[in-house]
Amino acid sequence: MEIIWYHPSQDPDRWLNGLRQRLPQAQVRQWQVGDKGPADYAIVRSPPAEMLTDRKLRGVFAMGAGVDEILQQLRDNPAMLPETVPLFRLEDTGMARQMQEYATWCVLGWYRRFADYRQQQQQRHWQPLTPPARDRFTVGVLGAGVLGRGVLESLRQWGFPLRSWSRSPKSIDGVETFHGPEQLAAFLSDTQVLIDLLPATPETTNLIDTPLLNQLPRGACFLNLARGAHVVEADLLRALDSGQLAAAALDVYQTEPLPAAHPLWSHPNVMMTPHTAAITLPDEAMDFIASAILTLEQGNMPDGLVDRQRGY
Repeated sequence: MEIIWYHPSQDPDRWLNGLRQRLPQAQVRQWQVGDKGPADYAIVRSPPAEMLTDRKLRGVFAMGAGVDEILQQLRDNPAMLPETVPLFRLEDTGMARQMQEYATWCVLGWYRRFADYRQQQQQRHWQPLTPPARDRFTVGVLGAGVLGRGVLESLRQWGFPLRSWSRSPKSIDGVETFHGPEQLAAFLSDTQVLIDLLPATPETTNLIDTPLLNQLPRGACFLNLARGAHVVEADLLRALDSGQLAAAALDVYQTEPLPAAHPLWSHPNVMMTPHTAAITLPDEAMDFIASAILTLEQGNMPDGLVDRQRGY
């Protein structure tokens, strides 16, 4: 079994040694320009087209939960990877827990009004503040996949009303579920905290715009843990300036790194992180990939198979 690996920035030694330990029967190598040698599987992030073109691969593994980048590469260069070669994404591998941590910190911070206290601290003003009614502080999650469900699970213990919206019907214990375009308005109508965990697809590009944000209750909060392409940033800024949104926490942006002159940097009601809400954890990712390869070797299909038409 031959495995080729490529990542533009991560340490190859850690990955190559880890994969060899987990798959001692395999020959694992870092792909380099000009490498035309045999390969059964490829493990990649932002692979050059040359790496995958004209190979008889049995599977390709993207080193992340999102596959919009490699799917865009395939749209630009369809010959890079035939439809017959299965493409897999990381389903969790420790990312769900990181998303849970981030989302819980934001939701509790907004509920307990810690940003208001921070402002009072700067003004040396002593004034206890009353949090909103817990039973009306509804948290809505856009997306009901592994990460969306994980965030909902982590918030259940705090007693907030929870709801989710997804493309197709879902059933989640303790969560009011909505699906399809016809139920989006009802989902948004009472959502005090909107969390975006949708996949990147043509349908979700620029989904979060002025018409959508105006369907939230005035003074709602917004958290984006998914993709910057989902948000029309000018509309988001208008919603913050007008008070339609009270606050936003953003981990992803239309352009990354975010340009230095972008007004999001200095907006008083925006908290930002540099696309670090959930990073790929090498050991967990290698465990998943090694197990998936062994499943394929046994003639079965592992979890994480990407539907290229749906985009995830």
